[in-house]
Amino acid sequence: MWQQEFTWFFVLFHREFRQGNRIAFEVLMAFALAHFFGFYNPQQLADFLDILHQKLYVQLQDWSVYYLKEMLLRFMVKQAVEHLKPVVTKSAATLSRAGVTLSVDNSVMDRFGKLLRCTWSWYSGRCHDVVRGQDLLGIVLTINHIVLPLHLLFCPKQGRYNTNKADWLIFMLSRLKAACAREGIDLTKIPLTMDSWFVSQPLRERLLRLGFTKIIIAGKSNYTFTMNGKKQDAAHWKKDLVLHNPTWGIDVPSCRVQGHRPTFGAIVLFFFQKSTTRSYYLMNFSQVVMRGAEIWHIWKQHHLIECFWKILKSIFHIRSMQ
Repeated sequence: MWQQEFTWFFVLFHREFRQGNRIAFEVLMAFALAHFFGFYNPQQLADFLDILHQKLYVQLQDWSVYYLKEMLLRFMVKQAVEHLKPVVTKSAATLSRAGVTLSVDNSVMDRFGKLLRCTWSWYSGRCHDVVRGQDLLGIVLTINHIVLPLHLLFCPKQGRYNTNKADWLIFMLSRLKAACAREGIDLTKIPLTMDSWFVSQPLRERLLRLGFTKIIIAGKSNYTFTMNGKKQDAAHWKKDLVLHNPTWGIDVPSCRVQGHRPTFGAIVLFFFQKSTTRSYYLMNFSQVVMRGAEIWHIWKQHHLIECFWKILKSIFHIRSMQ
């Protein structure tokens, strides 16, 4: 298995980076593999191999971090294209059955070190508090219950420009759209899912201008909507609305309603009961009208990015590198 995976990386590297430093690339691959055995820096790996760590640094001294980002992006896109090409030309129903979605989410990795890059105070959903660490914004592709990372980026709070997560998200999606277009794939045809942090009308308009037509976002409980002449926040609507029993295509109690909010205008809301005690709702930011079953089937894939974060942190022993 390892031989096949390494062959894929090296063949793609030679094809895409003709002027690349092959020895430096081999050193980077060795570092990646070393993580599985608990070696997190060149010093540890060199001590284990009983070689001078300076030899490893010499091979990497001419390697640019921007070159590394470009290399990782191409690797991710190439792998995704291999899975997408068999189904992307099929009907919308085939894409839906394959569970093809783009999921956006961020994850905070708490750190003790103060000199690490991109380390600031962030709100952590796992800790339910503000912690010091690195915030990683990610976009993954889900297809046939497989999660493929497409783009990962550390979010800064300082720098040359006054940027925010919405700006970074548009930047990442623009790059992915261009990279997939070179491979003959139209990324904007794939539904996009995001959590409630990304709810905003300006971001919605920017995503629509970028070409995405199916956008499902988790709603916030304090948002106020008007339905049938009655105005109240979503937390009260969750208690007042009657959720229908699971039907075809929807395996949870749910209710699809039309609401109005001055910021968003008329918008379709999908309320559902995730457990016996808690209810949530989704906002259809799409340009197209979708049935409740379609909204739910798209959103069902979103939890896979949470699984991706947990597996990623487990494999690379993030807690051991605080």
